Amino acid sequence: MDLFGRGDDVVRREDLAPGAAVLRNLVTARAPALLAAIDGVLQQAPLRNMVTPGGLTMSVRMSNCGALGWLSDRRGYRYGAVDPLSGQPWPDMPVLFRELAAEAADRIGIVDFVPDACLINCYEPGMKLSLHQDRDERDFNAPIVSVSLGLPAVFLFGGESRSDPARRVPLGHGDVVVWGGPSRLRFHGVLPIKEGVHPMTGRFRYNLTLRKAG
Repeated sequence: MDLFGRGDDVVRREDLAPGAAVLRNLVTARAPALLAAIDGVLQQAPLRNMVTPGGLTMSVRMSNCGALGWLSDRRGYRYGAVDPLSGQPWPDMPVLFRELAAEAADRIGIVDFVPDACLINCYEPGMKLSLHQDRDERDFNAPIVSVSLGLPAVFLFGGESRSDPARRVPLGHGDVVVWGGPSRLRFHGVLPIKEGVHPMTGRFRYNLTLRKAG
């Protein structure tokens, strides 16, 4: 692998736990189209720093597309159909996003996954995501599909308790992580992003997290 985690572009599956796996290089070839689609979404719903229920400003900038978008403010964590910045519905989810999510889930044996929410995260060097569970969705039967683009990251994949040991999983540009079934509520996070410049994204890492929220 080179500095940015690109190998030979052959898709490789690495199992993390029952119902969870990394799909190396799954979207490497589709990265230019994905980044163009992200740009289109962000023109309608710009990235912003959300606020936690405790009043802290999140360092990672975020936006959404799809029927529902993930929100955080002093009222709590939740999904909503309207972008609070514009008062308009979130941008439609690009077909490419839905297709890759269904393909990724199918590759680990989860069929007919149709996401209705895509959270777009933008990381800069030094930013991280603390261990947490995705519990704001109505149905935990659907998996989470997480797409990495740009700067590399180290994904933390823990257990069902925050205190459980967390596995460190290096992720490169084009890698996709899927977790569902018995692993759906595992704690996960991202270690601080290391300094670097990616040829497609510059000093940024984009992460698409696709979910069935409603």
